[in-house]
Amino acid sequence: MQGQKGMDGALLSARNVTKRFGGMAAVDGISFDLVPGEILGLIGPNGAGKTTLFDCLAGSLAPTSGTIVLEGHDIGSLPAHRRSAFGLARTFQIPRPFPEMSVLENVTLGARDHPGEHIVPNWLSPFAVSRREGVVRERAMELLGFVALDALAARPAHILSGGQKKLLELARALMAQPRMVLLDEPAAGVNPTLLEVIVERIAALNRSGMTFLLIEHNMDLVTRLCGRVLVMASGRLLAEGAPNVVARDPRVIEAYLGSFAA
Repeated sequence: MQGQKGMDGALLSARNVTKRFGGMAAVDGISFDLVPGEILGLIGPNGAGKTTLFDCLAGSLAPTSGTIVLEGHDIGSLPAHRRSAFGLARTFQIPRPFPEMSVLENVTLGARDHPGEHIVPNWLSPFAVSRREGVVRERAMELLGFVALDALAARPAHILSGGQKKLLELARALMAQPRMVLLDEPAAGVNPTLLEVIVERIAALNRSGMTFLLIEHNMDLVTRLCGRVLVMASGRLLAEGAPNVVARDPRVIEAYLGSFAA
């Protein structure tokens, strides 16, 4: 994992991000910085507001208040596809492939400016479109090889196991050539063998310079990948620090034990 470069050079900055549903604040004044080359963990008991915060960062939800800045651009009011253009990608806790499409087709859909999106070039420049499609498919196959799914490229996505669908989502997110990726519980429901593949691929991408923010309950994975974690509870930031430090924080222990007791 690459070292922290200092908060002045933050890639992503969230300031007082709040999301209310009626009178309830699911996310309540969260502020943090994510620096280039970092893998930052986001942990907390169920119902802490982690996924709602992710949705605000990714553009699936508009924050009620607060600011989200990505490389100097205020993206807080932008829809998800516009944030992708600024280099932000995400995966979901429950993978969302198109089940009847092939594994390869699912990955190609992640490409920015996919040639099939534009009607006029398909009529006026069919050969240029064909070349672009070839480039997209070649890149998609490279990514499927990276996540060890290339042998299944022609198979429908619904035949994949849960862990393989997580890898497919990662490959699709990478097609957009993001600077940073939001990973929502990459270890959930994944068998130990495939989990090792996922951990190794995240670490390899990070070594190449990619930045990650990940939600995860698997503390072994968090400890292995993350140099710093944020702990949320009841919509608020409860603690921040190295994984082994926050795991011993009495406030964190109380938050988790309280959720288990409930």
